[in-house]
Amino acid sequence: MSPWSTRLLTAAALAASLAAPAVAQPTPQSTLRIVLINDLASLDPVVSTAAFVRNHGFMVYDQLFALDSKGEAKPQMVERHEASDDGMTHRFTLREGLAFHDGAPVRAADAVASIRRWSQRDVVGRALAAATAAMEVVDERTFTIRLNRPFALVTEALARPTASALFVMPERVASTPATTAITDATGSGPFIFKADEWQAGQRAVYLRNPAYRPRAEDPDGLAGGKVAKLERIEWLSMPDAATAAAALQTGEIDFIEQPSPDLVPVLERNRNIRLFALNPVGFMVWLRINHLHPPFNDPRARIALLHLINQQDVLNAIGVRPSEQVPYCPAYFFCNSPLESHAGAVGLREPNVEAARALLREAGYDGRRVVFMNAADSPINNAATLTMAEALRKGGLTMDVPTMDWATLTQRRNRREAPDQGGWNLFVTVANVLDGQNPLTNLYLASPCEGGLTGWPCDPRLEELRRSWWEERDPAKRRAILDAVHARAYEVLPYINAGQFRTLAAHRTNVHGLRQTTIPVFWGVEKR
Repeated sequence: MSPWSTRLLTAAALAASLAAPAVAQPTPQSTLRIVLINDLASLDPVVSTAAFVRNHGFMVYDQLFALDSKGEAKPQMVERHEASDDGMTHRFTLREGLAFHDGAPVRAADAVASIRRWSQRDVVGRALAAATAAMEVVDERTFTIRLNRPFALVTEALARPTASALFVMPERVASTPATTAITDATGSGPFIFKADEWQAGQRAVYLRNPAYRPRAEDPDGLAGGKVAKLERIEWLSMPDAATAAAALQTGEIDFIEQPSPDLVPVLERNRNIRLFALNPVGFMVWLRINHLHPPFNDPRARIALLHLINQQDVLNAIGVRPSEQVPYCPAYFFCNSPLESHAGAVGLREPNVEAARALLREAGYDGRRVVFMNAADSPINNAATLTMAEALRKGGLTMDVPTMDWATLTQRRNRREAPDQGGWNLFVTVANVLDGQNPLTNLYLASPCEGGLTGWPCDPRLEELRRSWWEERDPAKRRAILDAVHARAYEVLPYINAGQFRTLAAHRTNVHGLRQTTIPVFWGVEKR
């Protein structure tokens, strides 16, 4: 178990202070310069599940509902929500005065179009759509969702904050086919994207939205009042961790989402820098497996990986301090969370090379190259990839570890071709608790046989169990179903949890208002 104790979406949000007076032109005190885990490479939060698109989305868009610090869905753009006694009909009324960045009012038709587009791609959206009989616009501010079968998590689904997060776009933009990436970032959120200043691989710029109307409540998690106190945010590219840390120390930048763990002690010694757990529950290293091509189209070859990977080795290679590690965590829904389960867990602690080699022989492994894509611009991804690749070599796999940046990897991972024709077998991604907290929201656990995410696992039994979990209202029965989901996942292995850990974000001490929101958001933040 972890040496630190948390609960899912720990309640750590503090009330933000009153909004600072607006200024006519950006000044050093009203401009925040940030370095996030990855650079902004594309703009569509539906087409891409990459964290950089989600981070961009929380700048420029707003949500119908949002998760507070306790993980509860709270109204955000919605003013009033009414549900029938049987939970089969839901009626939503938007707040008055909501407007897009181009001045057009936000209408129910915009919300419905956004939900429909999102539900074609996201794992949560698909589940909601499958349970929906009709979604209709009633008037300019009101729409309804009528279900055709039980779905106990409607507002939680509409608060989807990660993977393909549900953001409300103008109907004209949301009408874009879900297979075509949008290029228009018009939203209604607290900041406006400056498309003319965007230079991919260098910087993205956002300005305060003077027309945004925040809710009256204090900010709490991702919910509550989004008061933009900064006139300008510059999201800068600094792929070299040492360069970014040096820039933070000199004041050239103000915030680093995830400084390299080996540089944390240096930053801690600087009295002008503060470190804190932006994500208090932590992250997981996810090893995503391509189920389409040999050798891992055979479940025995996938299970062999469990006998070769040692989570502690991965965490040590990343450089995470023992105080921020969970030395062993086989839980698909995160350790130290209400839904932690070890049902069916195998391996990941003590390597068993002979067992792995036997399984690979049974699977008919013929020595072919295993393409393990490496996003070398991310220190954590890079260290985890190289460590696991070496462990797999010891198990007899012929490893090919091509180096690329994360943006390139997010494009290549969508290719279905065989690995020797430009495809792939394995890659590492790092997920937070919002990505994997339960059987509905865990995007890489989903194993549909049509339309699934990159990796394309297919298992009707796992899908049946997942669906029964979010349809069941009895808590005891839901827990039993969850354990069955977990055990089946260890038979199918949509992905492998290669270790849970926590990182610290870093910022200059003159930056105030940052909170433990798991996702980096910048409303309520100011420089003094």
